[in-house]
Amino acid sequence: MENNMAFTIPAWVPEGAQRYLAHTETCRSIREIARSAGCHASTILRQIRRIEMRRDDPLVDAALQSLAETHFSVSGTGNRSFASQDEAAEEQEFEREALRILRRLSETGSVLAVAEEMDKAVVVRDTDDSAATRTAVVDCKIAQALALKGWISCDNPGRISRCRISSAGRTALSRLIAQAKNQARAGTEPGFAEAQSGFHAKPSGGLAQSISRIRYSATESPLTALARCRDRDGKPFLDETLVKAGERLREAFELAQIGPQVSQNWDHFLTADGRGTYDSDAHGGRGFSDARDRVARALSDLGPGLSDVALRCCCYLEGLELAEKRMGWSARSGKIVLRIALQRLKQHYKDQAERDRMIG
Repeated sequence: MENNMAFTIPAWVPEGAQRYLAHTETCRSIREIARSAGCHASTILRQIRRIEMRRDDPLVDAALQSLAETHFSVSGTGNRSFASQDEAAEEQEFEREALRILRRLSETGSVLAVAEEMDKAVVVRDTDDSAATRTAVVDCKIAQALALKGWISCDNPGRISRCRISSAGRTALSRLIAQAKNQARAGTEPGFAEAQSGFHAKPSGGLAQSISRIRYSATESPLTALARCRDRDGKPFLDETLVKAGERLREAFELAQIGPQVSQNWDHFLTADGRGTYDSDAHGGRGFSDARDRVARALSDLGPGLSDVALRCCCYLEGLELAEKRMGWSARSGKIVLRIALQRLKQHYKDQAERDRMIG
């Protein structure tokens, strides 16, 4: 935002939206804003008109209203969802959530469903049997921010709006993935290993660590690709229940990486290292430790070999060819082992539900 403005707006807000709010909420003239920005008044006018036309999108409209109430209200009693005393932390939180949701939306057949007057939005993926699988849940404020930045678009707004990732969103996704990889690489440079190991509360370390292992196209996960394959009987190689089991493990894994123990190292489940056990007592605090425990129980139940392929393909999102190469398996054998692992994982969650029902 221009330095001489009386109000400040978070850094993630696009420049055009900042100038639109400066004009509509503070009654500053277009020429005054242009002088502050060091550009021609026609440039500001085009930006303002462009934002005004986008207010037909309910997410964009809601985002602008929330920003106006939060950052331009004299009383200061508006919704503080976008406000934060630590702008750097807010920006980091937004980028983390944006990365998580854009990755899901980049999968084939995925849309973000947003219902009116709901606090949460969901990412759903259409399947071949005309069903829909929920793959992520996100706060509506984050969805509004994604829409305002133009990273998602809604072609048919309504009571339930369905948004898809835009070309700008795919570009942003590539940038966020590259940024996470750079952070992970910086954390593993020689001479920094001991210093990094003691800082468990680094906000994006675990997430960056998991993203740095991605070896497949960002458009879909290995499970999504296999679900479209057919066996000799013409049936999907992975049915929807197996895909859901893998997605459930991945969701818990991502939650575990977000929590306080972001330096969580899951490599002890990789049989290539000769390890397959987990000691949950080694991690203090609760917070997101329930998610870590769920992942640990599932991988321990799978055992060596199966836990290896499940961790690589479901959590680290490695492609099957790379997983086969790293584990020394023959070509095209990985998908068979992965299906067996998902069948065992499905049974694990079924048994877990039965135990929870007996306890309750």
